[in-house]
Amino acid sequence: MKFGLFGSAQAKRGGADIDSAQGFRDFIEYNVEAEALGLSSSFVVEHHFTGFGQVSASLNLLTYLAARTSTLRLGTAVLVLPWHNPVLLAEAAATIDLLSGGRLEFGVGKGYRHNEFSGFCIPIAEADERFEESLGVILKAWTSNERFSHHGKHWNFENIVVEPPTRQKPHPPIWMAAGQPDSIAKVAQRGAKLLLDQFASVPLTIERFNIYKSEVEAQGRRFDPMDVGVARAFYVAKDADDKRKAVEARLANQRRMTELAAAPGAVKSSMLSFDYTLDAAEESAMFGTPDEIAGKLERLRAAGIAHVLLNGGGGSAANLRRFAHEVMPAFAGEKSAAAAE
Repeated sequence: MKFGLFGSAQAKRGGADIDSAQGFRDFIEYNVEAEALGLSSSFVVEHHFTGFGQVSASLNLLTYLAARTSTLRLGTAVLVLPWHNPVLLAEAAATIDLLSGGRLEFGVGKGYRHNEFSGFCIPIAEADERFEESLGVILKAWTSNERFSHHGKHWNFENIVVEPPTRQKPHPPIWMAAGQPDSIAKVAQRGAKLLLDQFASVPLTIERFNIYKSEVEAQGRRFDPMDVGVARAFYVAKDADDKRKAVEARLANQRRMTELAAAPGAVKSSMLSFDYTLDAAEESAMFGTPDEIAGKLERLRAAGIAHVLLNGGGGSAANLRRFAHEVMPAFAGEKSAAAAE
């Protein structure tokens, strides 16, 4: 199995005695240590208007991380295309890809949080069409060596050539988050890689993995399990009471996210369609002793899942080290096991 990171930094608001940059610095150091421990990637979220300081400028943060690392793949999970000028986004992403030596993993999505669309004054009903138009412009910008024009419903560009070019050809790998069966099938049909969320139960995650695998093979392509990144919260607990407190905190965070994301009376996104119970919060996460966590990983590995993205909540380096030393070697192979020693 291959392991990466998934998650966010936080920048606290406050008065002169609050160092708002500390959360970002801690996040960078956490990622630097992850690379040294043998983890392969870091996928960073994009969120806005939360009030608790989640990452908003993902590409800026990844640019800084690129300068502090040498092998870590730099992923977005995901950039929400309906909110961005696609040409400016293509330029910024290509710049990171060049500066990092071709390490960008370009994860994109439509968005699902009501408060974010409301804050940007963009109707969430337009998410699909804005996503499709923006992605088309970005891919053309990265692959066209000639000037082109684009006149669409939401964006207009005249006689442009997008610079700089990307390091990876024809462009960085495209990842998409999806949860509904038809959405997962479309990701496979596009030739994109799949990101699966951290809240779905293990059986549902395996079901989604198999939908993507079947559709890739139906398209006549060879399926690579590394093309599916499965996000999982993890915590190596000291004892049963420590584990219980971690599960309770996880459930509280899920409720807080839902309060921000859900629109009154709207159909829930797959990202919000999970059970709000302690049992469900514990089942979907890898919390517990090293043996308990290994048991959950074994269930994923037995189903063919080979690419796990770890969300460590507050980003405790000690917790990450315990995972790398006590869990990862049995799953990650000789190279990563040696790095963890």
